[in-house]
Amino acid sequence: YQRRVRGALHWVFKIGNRPETMDFLRNTLNMTVQRHEEFKEGCDAACNGPYDGMWSKTMIGYGNEDENFVLELTYNYGIQSYKLGNDFLGLHIQDREIYRKVEGENVAEGVKKVTSSDGYAFLISDADSGPAGKVSGISLASTNLEKTTEFWCEILGLTAFNTSSNEVTLGFDKSQAFVRFVKSDSVDHATAYGRVAFAVPEEDLLGAQAAAEDAGHKVLTPMLTLKTEGKADVSVVIFSDPDGYEICFVGDEGFRDLSKVDPKGNQLLDDAMDKDKSSEWFAKKGKKKGSA
Repeated sequence: YQRRVRGALHWVFKIGNRPETMDFLRNTLNMTVQRHEEFKEGCDAACNGPYDGMWSKTMIGYGNEDENFVLELTYNYGIQSYKLGNDFLGLHIQDREIYRKVEGENVAEGVKKVTSSDGYAFLISDADSGPAGKVSGISLASTNLEKTTEFWCEILGLTAFNTSSNEVTLGFDKSQAFVRFVKSDSVDHATAYGRVAFAVPEEDLLGAQAAAEDAGHKVLTPMLTLKTEGKADVSVVIFSDPDGYEICFVGDEGFRDLSKVDPKGNQLLDDAMDKDKSSEWFAKKGKKKGSA
């Protein structure tokens, strides 16, 4: 698909072991780096979590965000691991070559589950890519499908495409990556919690924020403009749904410039990993990297 006025962009993973994660995504799942950035201090919109130190952001997937749902990997230099919750159930990938190549748990007919070194699940289907591309969507846990559907549809403006007593599949358009919620007794985000991002017209951000606030929902980050040197400013609003999932609405106009593929992204990532002496620095101080 080509992203329209509103569209699914990416899911955010916090990663503790950057080299192992990148090896898995690039060499096992055949993803490519779209862009890579290094930051000296924390993000105003808590993009890297509630941490103030040096961090990096790597966008990786099967093509640019105008046409593909990708991953945003945030790496905090001082943290080696995060506690996994039960919230994220899997990133769905449709690719016959990857399915044949990977060794994983058979969780359904024609579906294998593999996990990254940080414990995140990937569900690989023995199927050709669909309208959304190789990444067809994500699955998350929900304690109350009715409340989840109400928030995501009435406040955020998504549509429920498939609904049953155990799950609901949502999206802005069937040609885009879906968000699937599966009924669960509890949802624990722990410290590894992620975030899903959608592009919307910048003029709609304040209206969406007001709708959430008027309905008594939590807005984690009221409309905020983020600056990136040499690129367009981008406005965001970050919501919290009834189960505490973070949803980032980003102004499409600025994000189209910010999200352009950087041909140097892969090399910038490799250079950053080569220069990363954070483990050695902690060792010299007689310390170990922290676990969040």
